[in-house]
Amino acid sequence: MIETDIYLKSTYEESREAFRSHLDKIKEKWPNAVITSKSIGNEEENTIDMIYAEALTTNKQVLFFTTGEHGIEGYAGAGVIHLFVEEYLDQIDPHTTGICLIHALNPWGMRHFRRVTENNVDLNRNYIYDKQSVPKDINENYSKESDLFLPNGKINDLQQEKRKLYTQLSKALVTTGYGGIKKAKGMGQFEFERGVYFGGRIEEPSTTFLKSIQKKLLANFNRVIHMDWHTALGPSNEITMVISNLDQRDEDELKSHYQLKNIQLFTGEKVKGDSTHYFHKVKTEEFPDTELFSALFEFGTFGTGKKAEFREFQTIVLENHLYWEGASKEEDREWILSEFKEMFYPDNPHWRESVITEARLGIEAILTTEQILHK
Repeated sequence: MIETDIYLKSTYEESREAFRSHLDKIKEKWPNAVITSKSIGNEEENTIDMIYAEALTTNKQVLFFTTGEHGIEGYAGAGVIHLFVEEYLDQIDPHTTGICLIHALNPWGMRHFRRVTENNVDLNRNYIYDKQSVPKDINENYSKESDLFLPNGKINDLQQEKRKLYTQLSKALVTTGYGGIKKAKGMGQFEFERGVYFGGRIEEPSTTFLKSIQKKLLANFNRVIHMDWHTALGPSNEITMVISNLDQRDEDELKSHYQLKNIQLFTGEKVKGDSTHYFHKVKTEEFPDTELFSALFEFGTFGTGKKAEFREFQTIVLENHLYWEGASKEEDREWILSEFKEMFYPDNPHWRESVITEARLGIEAILTTEQILHK
């Protein structure tokens, strides 16, 4: 039995305190390591915390972990950092490898168990390299089916709201098609501020911060190995690597190279504003001589298939509706919030144990192949 409570915390404050405590152990190998805290948003106590150290002798490479881009998903990500510090830190050569660990890129979302920022922005749709290339109304399928995605009045009866959502989705599947609905969800949108998957009208402070770190690492190291930790997508209780096509390797090649079962490629046309895609773009355009590996790693919850996708869609829409308009009945409010947590940070002991075991699988697959870990 894995003692998951050691790694997976219950509150943002507990998670942040655990992260800050890692500095002492890290300084044993990197005496130059420092921790910084950047306040984000209107609540003073919401901070992005970062532990950073350059290599002791030569900046051959840097290991870069990011967490909490989607608020509530940061609890699992912080647990992975804790696991890494406890079990893998001693396998890294500090003379040639730097380290950069980030806790809670979206601290407000993590504190409030929401996926988005306090401005309702899906942070991982906010990293745009060329703003002129993304018109506000780019997501045509979303605009066409906006009734599906936008809140409209208080939730007075949850069962009735579910039936309404099901009816709307059924109609949308006829007019837009299954592929169109998936595209509308995945791309993000920049038109409806109260809608789901909103990429923002302006750059979020968290985005500005991460962009600056990405450029700093690309400028200071010969090679950057980046793992961005998320939850929800992919087969239940398994890890899935999601990587930009700018990596220039196909799925079969990636699976063979890293020995991972679940790998998905995405393009900048299907997903706008993704931070890892932006990272690859910056590397290609501004730092062509720096080597970069950058990918998301997801711990699956609801699973795959159309039934699971509908459940995910319903959960995202209802939680957003609840946030903006509220619910008449307390039991309806509690059910929606419970379902949302089931999607992104389940209490299920089996899932929580799988986070730790699958995190080990992902860390070892990437960091051994990339020759970061040395036993």
